[in-house]
Amino acid sequence: MLDRLLTSFRTVLERYLVVWLVLLCVVAHRWPAWFGSVGLGDPFQATRPFLGYLIAVTMLAIGSLLPRDEVLQVVRHWPSVLGGTAVQYISMPLLAYGLGHLFGFSGPWMIGIMMVGCVPGAMASNVLTLVARGNVSYSVSLTTSATLLSPLVVPWTLWLTVGRTVHDFHALKVCWELLWMVVLPVTAGYTISCISTRWRAVATRIGPILANLVILWIIAVVVAGSRQLLTQIPAQLLGALVAVNISGYTAGYCGAWLLRCPEPMRRALTLEVGMQNSGLGTALAISLFPNEPETALPSAMYAFGCMFTGTILARFWAGRIAPQQQRQADSAPTSAPVDG
Repeated sequence: MLDRLLTSFRTVLERYLVVWLVLLCVVAHRWPAWFGSVGLGDPFQATRPFLGYLIAVTMLAIGSLLPRDEVLQVVRHWPSVLGGTAVQYISMPLLAYGLGHLFGFSGPWMIGIMMVGCVPGAMASNVLTLVARGNVSYSVSLTTSATLLSPLVVPWTLWLTVGRTVHDFHALKVCWELLWMVVLPVTAGYTISCISTRWRAVATRIGPILANLVILWIIAVVVAGSRQLLTQIPAQLLGALVAVNISGYTAGYCGAWLLRCPEPMRRALTLEVGMQNSGLGTALAISLFPNEPETALPSAMYAFGCMFTGTILARFWAGRIAPQQQRQADSAPTSAPVDG
């Protein structure tokens, strides 16, 4: 009975994730007006100092869900996995940096756009790769690789692009934040899951639900902490984020083509590059720049956009069978062979 309820709740949560995101953000924005007069405290502001721990719990759950075979894929097929990860970590920071300046941004807004471009890919890309009839194994391998490499790549990418213009920017602090929020929980979750089948069974039931709820809450916390800024968001910020997103998809597909990947792998890399871990970017911005709430808003806004465009792209591809899959279907027998 409990498993059925959890499965139903997860289905509704994931199917209408953007709807829940909008509704929760509206509640976060209007909380003082709706509930402040009756003496209810603001839960969004109250949980703001604990966002890093929420991310760590989410990553623990995600690590617990990683199949052992998928982790081994990173080692077995390291050239294609590292090649795809390189495409992501080279193209997205460059696109964010170039488009941010092209749209005329500097200061906190530019830092926020760079946060979008520098963080690793999101687990949502794995789900949409399945919908798009892409190579899910490759998608999971890319996400795992980018996540584990993030403490080495993200700090120095941020330093090269915006760090030298920020007072007291410490790349080692970024490295430590990513280690304790991301890499250590993922590693711990995977290790415990390999040792304990009971832990893995529990993680399978509640892990995806927990991860989605935490991401929704983090973005709502950003909205709550930026109530005064929401009316001051530059109109061109939306254009810049959409441009980064669409350019990311393009770079992912072209990168996969240059790597000579088959079509299912191209779809996986396309979604992996274009869909960034907005929840992590948001929490990282809040931790590194607590006095500049503008730095967290681009990541929160990007979560809306990449889920919307990623779903559209995945649905489009779902109706188009990849050439390799089509040849397999054409060569398959239409009925089971009859003996004798």
